[in-house]
Amino acid sequence: MICLGCRLANKKEPVHIVYENDFVSCLLDHEPYNEGHVMILPKKHFHDVDEFDEDTATAVMKASILLSKAVKNVYAPDGITVCQNGGIFNELTHYHMHVVPRYENQSFSTFYIEDGEVCIEDEAKLAETKRKLSGAIAELVEIHQ
Repeated sequence: MICLGCRLANKKEPVHIVYENDFVSCLLDHEPYNEGHVMILPKKHFHDVDEFDEDTATAVMKASILLSKAVKNVYAPDGITVCQNGGIFNELTHYHMHVVPRYENQSFSTFYIEDGEVCIEDEAKLAETKRKLSGAIAELVEIHQ
């Protein structure tokens, strides 16, 4: 059976992809901490960062830089948190890195609280977020070509 992370990264499940290349898919988190919260998933299955091949490692880091720039351009956050949880803390059982816009006076501790409540972002809002970020990413990619 293919893991959920592999299915998401390879578009076997409904996702809002804002950027992808041969190695990674970058998609909106369905339970965003803030609007613009994106996850980077390798298309090939890895559980932890120490399993990466060089191409995947490079693709993940380049995507985190690109997404951070796009999030800054679109949402003007006070900061960005880039993080991932490994080992038993990887609830997806597939490597994924979060890129999360943050604002002053927000406690990030709530990011790690599991209250058992599923609060999936409204599909219309996710579609609008995807449009904004995809446009900003396309502009950034065009500038660097």
